[in-house]
Amino acid sequence: MAMKSKDLIQQELKNKLVQAFKSENPDDITQAFTDFAESVQQNVLQEYNTYQKTQDSNILAKRGVHQLTSAEQKYYEKLIDAMKSSNPRQAITDIDIAFPETIIDNVMQDLKSEHPLLSAVNFVNTTILTKILVNKQGSQMATWGPLNSAITEQLQGSIGKIDLTICKLTAYMPMSKDMLNIGPAWVDAYVRATLTESLALALETGIVDGTGKDMPIGMDRSVADDVTVTGGVYPKKTATAITAFDPISYGNILDKISQKPNGQKRPVPSVILVVNPSDYFTKVFPATTLRTTNGTYATNVFPFPTTVIQSSAVPTGQAIMGLASKYFMGIGGGSAGGKIEYSDEFQFLDDNRVYVVRMYGNGRALDDNAFQLLDISGVVPADFEVQVTNVVKTKEQA
Repeated sequence: MAMKSKDLIQQELKNKLVQAFKSENPDDITQAFTDFAESVQQNVLQEYNTYQKTQDSNILAKRGVHQLTSAEQKYYEKLIDAMKSSNPRQAITDIDIAFPETIIDNVMQDLKSEHPLLSAVNFVNTTILTKILVNKQGSQMATWGPLNSAITEQLQGSIGKIDLTICKLTAYMPMSKDMLNIGPAWVDAYVRATLTESLALALETGIVDGTGKDMPIGMDRSVADDVTVTGGVYPKKTATAITAFDPISYGNILDKISQKPNGQKRPVPSVILVVNPSDYFTKVFPATTLRTTNGTYATNVFPFPTTVIQSSAVPTGQAIMGLASKYFMGIGGGSAGGKIEYSDEFQFLDDNRVYVVRMYGNGRALDDNAFQLLDISGVVPADFEVQVTNVVKTKEQA
């Protein structure tokens, strides 16, 4: 039986984490987080050992080990000492240095550079903000005259408030004694790698398909002013079925996206199409790949400027099209954001203790029309008929 590669094992653990997020079962999420972090830890330790033997600087770049700032160095030194103590819970509580904001900044940069969906949306580090005001309708028409009640009503609802502390994400990280002995820079690489990947998966799940209950409101949820929210859960949008990415089908969807909440129209320069990787290769790819006259293939051929983003958070058979800038996601809010704490969720032996990092944030589409849910289960491959004209017949054919 062939052994699985590290990359394959890691991908399977990521998929389990996404499924756990969707199930919303706390025990499943906790276990999936810990299994994933354990895998990251083993990879870091292996690469550390390889580096000690080879001194190959490429290993440092691959793992994301970088020069720490003095504040980061001091923080991790105190954290490692606390984790090694006989009473780690009390020792960590007593650390008088806040989790350096630069660590969160680095995580944010990694998130954006490695995950296209998070790079595309309006993704903001809110640091210690707990609420943020957003303009839901974009630019407003200027109004001259006294600020009377009619104008006030016209502008009402244009500004929305997003509470960033409603949604809390807890990332579980096991720390073995071996991990604590390899030094602050490598511990930082492990913490950032675990936070980056687990946050990315959790954020994508929330941004795409979040219910709004203790998590972001997904792109596939209705956020209209008159929508009925039941127990904090926003209803899923009704999917528009399409069978091809032709100009007429595309134009009808784009027309809906161009409709602003106040009844006016807005320009739509380009859109994103978020789709499950399996659907991309079995449906979207065959439907948008053309063979050119010189025999080569052109891929992602759409009738309108479209950026395709693959995300396992999208259910198979569905896709989301919309204006990326109209989804706001803020993270890092709350005075305790990013703080590492001792966890009682798992009781491990002394050589493998478990810690948690809690991040705060929230997200939602700024208006209901900005994203459209599509049913692509019936999409068929592109079928192009070639007609040959001006054929000269031979004498035998005549």
